[in-house]
Amino acid sequence: MQIRPILSTLSHHKLTAVLLTLQVAFTCAIVCNVVFMVANRINRISVPTGIAENELSAIVSVGIEKGENAQARHAADLAALRAIPGVKSAAATSYSLPLNQSEDSSGICPSKQALDRAIQLNSIEGSGCVQPSDYDGTPGLLGTLGLRLVEGRDFQPDEYVSTGKPAVAIVTRALAQHLYPGKQALGQSMYDGDNYIRVVGIVDTLLRPNLRQPGVDGDSLIWPKLPGDSYVTYVLRSAPQDRQRVLAAARDALLKANPNRVINPKSTQTYAQIRAAYFQRDTTMIGLLVASALGLLFVTALGIAGLANFWVQQRTRTIGIRRAIGATRGDILRYFQAENFLIVGAGVVVGVLLAIGLNLLLMTHYELPRLPLWYLPIGALVLWALGQLSVLSPALRAAAVPPVVATRSV
Repeated sequence: MQIRPILSTLSHHKLTAVLLTLQVAFTCAIVCNVVFMVANRINRISVPTGIAENELSAIVSVGIEKGENAQARHAADLAALRAIPGVKSAAATSYSLPLNQSEDSSGICPSKQALDRAIQLNSIEGSGCVQPSDYDGTPGLLGTLGLRLVEGRDFQPDEYVSTGKPAVAIVTRALAQHLYPGKQALGQSMYDGDNYIRVVGIVDTLLRPNLRQPGVDGDSLIWPKLPGDSYVTYVLRSAPQDRQRVLAAARDALLKANPNRVINPKSTQTYAQIRAAYFQRDTTMIGLLVASALGLLFVTALGIAGLANFWVQQRTRTIGIRRAIGATRGDILRYFQAENFLIVGAGVVVGVLLAIGLNLLLMTHYELPRLPLWYLPIGALVLWALGQLSVLSPALRAAAVPPVVATRSV
């Protein structure tokens, strides 16, 4: 198929061809960036927490009885919860769980010298100190959460404290690498400004209650500290299919053990519900972005198909003449497909440049990462395929025009 006749024909429809080219260009630019944003959101909501999410449920209890011994109450509550059929294990924590947005954090340094540098810099950046999220809980918390201990050991019974700062801690692998890059963290002593805390264990992953940025989202630390308040979160581990039943039974068991407490139904959730609530805005945004991208692709396909239909009607006599002088149906079909390929190709070239420019704008104003270049050829191929599919029906109709039309058309 010669390109010159196609270009000659398009030169008689410059405005229409330019408008369709611009439509393809804007579609390419927007869809490439939208797909990239969706991929980033999916990566964000798929981040592993390090815990046995499908087996966990949580119930928040707030005691209202004055003068009550909180730790004695927690021990009695845990005994009642562990007696529920289907409960594999149970533990109590003050409030923090990954992605539940109830975060407590404190500065930790690998040494006193690092703390002195942080004070001089008036920042932990570049000092070697970090600010991890703090977790605490009763014995059995690691097993209940399903944390994987990769080095060291769990806390011993005599290491748990009810007040003050414990002398030992368990850290995540990410926190260990940030505190002691290239060194063995197990057995090291961290400094919190007042005391040295020895690292007795390292878990693989434990995500923060609130995400910050990928580089520090895994910086977490577990203390052997018993919850000392009437506000407590009980974590239950059971088979996935038993979670709702276990939650209902747990609420009844806690109220039976002591009715002088408040249990908010909104704080009685499976961990899957906690995770879904945290990422609700992200999942909504993914739905909106996907809908907008599909809508834009649909409108572009309609534009290509509509223009091709219009040109088939305009060129019916010309097509009949070509058929009369020997052009086959395949020639007519390839003509329209090649014409569409050229228009979409011009739009893709402009669209790639617009996609890069749009990504730079998003990087500046919305802190979006740089668009990987491999998104661009994939976007181009998708638009070319869309163009060929959209023009196929009009092109087949054009190929079906009989040669006799050349003599019948006025």
